[in-house]
Amino acid sequence: MKVTVTKVDDANIIMSAIIPKEQIDKNIDKVAIDAGKHMKVDGFRKGKVPAHVVKKLHGDKLTQDAEAEALREVMNEGSKEAGLKPEELIGEPTFKKFEKTDSGINVEIEVSIKPTIELGDYSDLAPKFDMPKVEDAEVTERLEGLATSQAPFSKIKKSRALKNEDMAVMDFAGSIDGVPFDGGTAEKFSLRIGSGQFIPGFEDQMIGMKMDETKTVTVTFPESYGAANLAGKEANFEVTLHEIQIKEVPAIDDELAKKLLHGAEGASLEMLKDKIKDQLEREKISKLYNDELKPKIVDALVAKYTFALPNNIVEQEIDGKINQRASQMSEEELNGYKENPETIETLRAEVREEAEMSVRATFAVDALARAEKITVNDDEVSQALYYEAVMSGQDPQKVMEYYTQNNLLPAVKMGIIEDKLFGKLLGIEA
Repeated sequence: MKVTVTKVDDANIIMSAIIPKEQIDKNIDKVAIDAGKHMKVDGFRKGKVPAHVVKKLHGDKLTQDAEAEALREVMNEGSKEAGLKPEELIGEPTFKKFEKTDSGINVEIEVSIKPTIELGDYSDLAPKFDMPKVEDAEVTERLEGLATSQAPFSKIKKSRALKNEDMAVMDFAGSIDGVPFDGGTAEKFSLRIGSGQFIPGFEDQMIGMKMDETKTVTVTFPESYGAANLAGKEANFEVTLHEIQIKEVPAIDDELAKKLLHGAEGASLEMLKDKIKDQLEREKISKLYNDELKPKIVDALVAKYTFALPNNIVEQEIDGKINQRASQMSEEELNGYKENPETIETLRAEVREEAEMSVRATFAVDALARAEKITVNDDEVSQALYYEAVMSGQDPQKVMEYYTQNNLLPAVKMGIIEDKLFGKLLGIEA
């Protein structure tokens, strides 16, 4: 079997061959003999099943295995011809042709290799920028917010009308057309006015009530309300206000600092202000990095480095972008694409340029990261996912399982490497 190698470009190679039928038949005999050594068939001793019996029982499967073996031989011979090592290949091979004839199989297999990038001087990739500054007023505002968040609610000493942001302690009993409904009654319930916790209009109508006052609040349940028997219905609530509570904001002093700094050695108000300033600075840098600096570096990378892209990786990226779009489509839109395959090809063409830019940036980042000796270990990936889970209120273990099962950990790792690299180029901790 002769294998012809055609270089498409520096990242893609096509291996062509005509696999003779005799070779497929030979492979079938080999696979059948090997399978007979391990099969158990009634009437034959285990390991002594004749090849012709194996063929009769598993003909289709044997043919598939024999063809797969022949294709591996094409790949091996083609790799030798092209001088490729197995570790140089990237992604999955793509069949450009697979035609069965009476005399054999005519195949063309496209394989891709990791592109080689000449980096040169890349000091111009990082844009110039002014480091964000934190004003004293911003520190004070954050400090006051922290103090307020620590404040407990307590009953007001002088009677007055209920206002927005007050905590109302109340009884309520709801009914529709005079008939009480399940879940519509509670006693000594605490509701922060303005929180939006209750049906729209409920909290607004309570404003102005005084302690021990009873009032009828009339609201309409939204059409989208979870309980079908209440959705869209008008309801009356008899509300009795027992208490009005407000937050008693603690003094902003060293004692508050000790509480917020969890008893850190030498905790003081000045230390707390310094930490708040550092936090605000990190937040500003992070926002500047994500909103402005990172996109500029990516654009500069794509513009600076031109190299052949592995076609299979580009197609894989296009698949991902198509799937992302599909997840946001209505059922009607999806059916439209299923009924008209040409529209799918049009959609693939629309996202191709974006996909190519993404792949180009990924390989450039990888090359730069290796040049800068930037690495990320498994612990860093786990910590990033743990932080993401905690911040979004999810179970860290379930998040880790999801990313592992869906093979998303490499993408997370690449994202961390990218941020480390860009941060180093910019001279900041991204």
